[in-house]
Amino acid sequence: MSAMLQGDNERMLVRRDEGGVAHLTLNRPAQFNSLSQAMLETLIVELDAIAQDASVRVVVLGGEGKAFCAGHDLKEMRGNHTFEFQQALFRLCSKFMMKLVELPQPVIARIHGIATAAGCQLASMCDLAVAADVARFAVSGINVGLFCATPSVGLSRNVGRKQAFEMLVTGEFIDAHEAQRRGLVNRVVPLEQLDDEIAKLTASICAKSPVAIRMGKQMFYRQLEMGMDAAYQTAAETMACNMMTEDAAEGIDAFIGKRKPEWRGR
Repeated sequence: MSAMLQGDNERMLVRRDEGGVAHLTLNRPAQFNSLSQAMLETLIVELDAIAQDASVRVVVLGGEGKAFCAGHDLKEMRGNHTFEFQQALFRLCSKFMMKLVELPQPVIARIHGIATAAGCQLASMCDLAVAADVARFAVSGINVGLFCATPSVGLSRNVGRKQAFEMLVTGEFIDAHEAQRRGLVNRVVPLEQLDDEIAKLTASICAKSPVAIRMGKQMFYRQLEMGMDAAYQTAAETMACNMMTEDAAEGIDAFIGKRKPEWRGR
């Protein structure tokens, strides 16, 4: 399926479904795919729909044009210079970022160009990230007098504390290979190989049990915020529940029988 989402606000987001993968493309190339209020609202609606769509196994989030995402729409922010608007905007953005974590399906960032400020935050909040070797990353709000407070949440949960803080107080760019070394992205490939590399990753995920992926993602993020004892208790409970699913029984039987499993998704 390939479709441009309809409506004045929704044309800024394109969705294409193929082989269990939902490709979402930010479609504001002239604005470097900035996260306007309308863009954030549209993304939330689409993620809510995907969460209920069992046919979608993986989401790939990318951008049209030269940039992956250049952060918030600064013109919109200056044009609505009230505390109430700013507060609502950043709360909305935080809601969207948490939707990525809460989504049952894994989300892969497809980063072909710059990812700055909230765009770098977006890359950090996706479960996985594959970048072209020409991509660059920065939390550059400090250059215009804004400390990237909300981007710091995702960034500091991906890279080391001192590395994150240095990026936040200097606004300096790092290249894709440095982003990989710091843990911000999983894989870096030449731009012409980006889609092939993402296809390999999505195929690997789609070949696994959907119920195991769903339960595992939920547990993974929950235990990250816990102490070690509580994390082990949560992990043990998840494994016990996972073991009782039809997919686990099928997977183990298939392994013992030296055959390919047939997932039931329950």
